[in-house]
This record gives sequence, structure tokens and C-alpha cells, in this order.
Amino acid sequence: MKTLTLATSALALSFGTAAMAGGHASKGAVLETYSDIAEAKYSDSLITAERLQAAVDALVSSPSAEALEAAKSAWLAARVPYQQSEVFRFGNAIVDDWEGKVNAWPLDEGLIDYVDASYGGPTDENEAAVLNVIANASFTLSGETVDASAITPALLEDTLQEADGVEANVATGYHAIEFLLWGQDLNGHGAGAGSRPWTDYATGDACTGGNCDRRGEYLKAATDLLISDLEWIVAQWAEGGDARATLLADEDAGIAAILTGMGSLSYGETAGERMRLGVMLNDPEEEHSCFADNTHNDHFYNGVGIQSVYLGSYTRVDGSVVDGPSLSALVAETDAALDAEMQAKLSAAVMALGRIKTAAESGFTYDMMLERGNAAGEALIMGGVNGLIDQTRSIERVIAALGADGIEIEGSDSLDNPEAVFE
Repeated sequence: MKTLTLATSALALSFGTAAMAGGHASKGAVLETYSDIAEAKYSDSLITAERLQAAVDALVSSPSAEALEAAKSAWLAARVPYQQSEVFRFGNAIVDDWEGKVNAWPLDEGLIDYVDASYGGPTDENEAAVLNVIANASFTLSGETVDASAITPALLEDTLQEADGVEANVATGYHAIEFLLWGQDLNGHGAGAGSRPWTDYATGDACTGGNCDRRGEYLKAATDLLISDLEWIVAQWAEGGDARATLLADEDAGIAAILTGMGSLSYGETAGERMRLGVMLNDPEEEHSCFADNTHNDHFYNGVGIQSVYLGSYTRVDGSVVDGPSLSALVAETDAALDAEMQAKLSAAVMALGRIKTAAESGFTYDMMLERGNAAGEALIMGGVNGLIDQTRSIERVIAALGADGIEIEGSDSLDNPEAVFE
């Protein structure tokens, strides 16, 4: 796996160099490349989600251990292009307004299905924390009686998602599907992901967990909704789509959007909220994909996604390449040394995240790394954090070199005000 990680970084770096060698890169051309890559990443997310949908349909129609494993594998594959698309957040309002429907976390999974007794009950912050929609065809929410006899995409999206205004009431998207495939990870800092049995989707007396038919309904509804949400975002980045048109309408604002997304995903979101905070709290629930133990891949492909936007190149799931005039080339025309620095920092961050990925896939899982006193785990995670922080400092220098004024990079208390984390 280490060889693959290094090859991924080197391949992306070679594409960026080729793009830079192509001569003058206008801002408009750079924005066109960025839009093409966005369309491609979201299209790949849709393609892999459709494969997940087929696997889910097969699991629900003919439950078996093999069908559940196939659905899990399809979910893992679907995360690869999607995580590379997160770099389009923060700078593009259309993406930010949409993103919570598909990738919100963490979630109070008791809203959806049964949970272990150690999970507890309703809290002052969330009365619906253990609502268990799958077990209840009718329930009261926000003082209203809800008919949930049919579990549909509309029920999930319009009634359950962020119910009562609570962000932890995540009823839709990748992580709701993840929970329905893996179940809770009750291993703490020990090895092992969630271990939901395939019989949670079985029929008749073979059903475990109760309400197997409704669990299948929920899983299918959530997956169908993910497909429709991804179809919508692909259309926004296609020729004539609103996201593309908005980006291209103002070249300076467009370049600022690219840099805002790169810096904010690198610093406040991934280095801070997703990585450093977990190290500070030593909490396995701070994993981004805590049910599947896939967090190492989430972080790695975030890093690859940031790198690909700067280098103006993306390798699709079918092996084809989308590339063109890059931000790298634009920076090189102003300051070649800064471009070389930026490329090197991006590569170093991907390498550091790759070391986490390699360790996790060799059995040293991310939740094990988070255990208090685990020096090796903390060193691996903080290596990734520091690599992301370091590349963000170079992004800030790029912002200054291009005169991209008014950019605000998302921060995190875990990085900027650590004492506040424990208040």
C-alpha cells in the first residue's frame, strides 16, 4: 500500500508539471479546468454511488453475508472520489449549501436504528437521540405526530434530517448508509469496525435486530436519496450549470474560491476538526468514518483532492485523466520558487497522510492511534496535521502572491485556541 500511496502523489505531481509547461495560463482557463475537475469528481461520485445502490438493492432483495460484504465494499469505493471533491467546499456557496445532505457527521445513530445500551438515552441537547425510526412507524417529533409507516427519501430529507434543528440528527448521506451497513463500532480503541450481522436484513425468523424490512427500506431510501443529491451537484458543474457559471462570472472571485477551498479543507476542517481534535480528546467517536474504520482513507483522499486542484489534474475511476491549465502554472508565472514550494508541500502532506493510511491498512487502525498514551499513533496523526498546516502556510503565500484579497481560511479551536476545546 505504501508503494501505491507514493505513486499516487508522484503521478499527480507529474501532471502538474506538465500543465505548467504548457505556457501562459489565464485565470479563465484555470477556472475552466477547475470546473471540469469538479464535474468529473462529482460524476465519479455518482457512478460509484450507483454501484453502491445496485449492491444495496441486491442485499435487501436477497440478504446474505456475501451481499452485505459487497455493499460495504461498494460504499468504501464510493468514498474515494467523493472525498477528493471536498476541496470544492468553503469557496463555493452552492456546494456548501448542499454538502450537509450527503456528508454530515458526526451523527446520533440512535435516531435511525437500535443502539447498544451503553449509548444512553435522550439528552437535553437532542431529545431524538434514540428515536429509532426503523423500530417506530409513528412517533412524535417537534410536538407533531409523524407517520413513518413508509420510509421514503422524503421522510428522511424533509422530516428527519437535522430534526429539531439538531445538527447531530443526521438521517441522510454517506454516514447514515455507513451505519446501516456496519452498525456501531463498540471496540473503543481496540481493533475492529462495526459488525452488523447480515441477518439484520433477513426475513422471517432469521431476522435479527427486529424490523428487518424497515431497515431495508431505510437503507434503500438513503441510497436513492444520495443518488438524486449527486445527480443534482453534477448538473451544477456541467456546462451551463449554476456552480460553473457563478465561478466563471468573476475571475478574481473564482480564483479566491479555489484558494479558500484548498486552505479551509487543509487547515480548519481536516487538520483541525477531523484530526487534531481527535488527538486532543482521545475519542474514537471523533473518527470521520467511525463505523467502517475508514477514516484513514477520508483524510488521505482529502489531501489528494487538494493537490489535484492545485495541479489541475484528476485521474478518474476509469483511469482517464481530466487536466488543463492549472493554478500551479498561474503561480509559476508570478513566482516559480513559490510554485515549487507549494508543489513540494502538497506532496509532503499527501505522503504524511499516506503513512497513516499504510499503517491503518496494516492493522494499526485510526481509532487505535487515537488512544491516550499511544505515542506512535499520535506521531502518525500529528505528522499528517503538521503536513496540512505546513501546506496551508504556503497556500497563504500563494494568496498574497496572486493578490487574492479578502480570503478567510476556516480555523479550528483545536489549532487556534486549544484551551477552548476543554471549556
